Amino acid sequence: MNRALLAEWTKMRTVPSTAWTPWTAAGLTMALSLPIVATAGPDTTACGAATGCDPVRLSLTGVQLGQLAVIVTAVLTMSAEYGTGLIVQTLTAEPRRLRVLTAKAITVTAAALGAGLVSVAGCLIAGHVLLPRGDLSSPLTPITGPAMRAAGGTLLYFGLIALFSLGLAAALRDTATALSTVLGLLYMPGILTRFIADERWNTLVDRYAPMSAGLAVQSTDNPSAQSIGPWAGLGVLAAYATGTMAAGAVLFHRRDART
Repeated sequence: MNRALLAEWTKMRTVPSTAWTPWTAAGLTMALSLPIVATAGPDTTACGAATGCDPVRLSLTGVQLGQLAVIVTAVLTMSAEYGTGLIVQTLTAEPRRLRVLTAKAITVTAAALGAGLVSVAGCLIAGHVLLPRGDLSSPLTPITGPAMRAAGGTLLYFGLIALFSLGLAAALRDTATALSTVLGLLYMPGILTRFIADERWNTLVDRYAPMSAGLAVQSTDNPSAQSIGPWAGLGVLAAYATGTMAAGAVLFHRRDART
């Protein structure tokens, strides 16, 4: 297992498209969060009203953009090897396929957690400094129980998104197909809710769509009023990640790497 981990880690840190994952994710996250927290107020779209603004969740809004770097890295970790034919050499060096997939999962998750750590820390610091606290119901204080839960949960969210993406890439093998499938499953349900007035449908999406359910862990202002609880929502995303990894493992184990 150590050899497989070393091989995957070497690939991760020597390929530019994956070596910069933590910094790319942090850059994308901050690019969205900074303008939001710098301009948020009771009359802005981001907040809506002073009584309805969740400073922690607002500061972590950029995660919805920053996760793209993690998704691309996780997909390329598997699909790029099929595209170049490197997967044949990988399996020649380590014929035990589930061990190869496990090593990839550990490496990708570690990179995602690193990306999440940098991103979450930057968002919370930015929110603490830049939010116009006098106009909101409560200031952002990073060192509180709910804020720490949201921060830790967001780190886990990054890791689960990486596994969700890797599992689909192992099942689909083609980069374009895997990326479009992951992005569609994550972003399309939320887009559809903007055009559907049925509240029951919107509630179901919030509860069971992978991204909206997973990001419920960021709620700190009256989380009981949300469609799904913070840890329950993260559990839904964990179920999706487990399902895709299981499907990917079965197909990766059974199929010929050359076809």
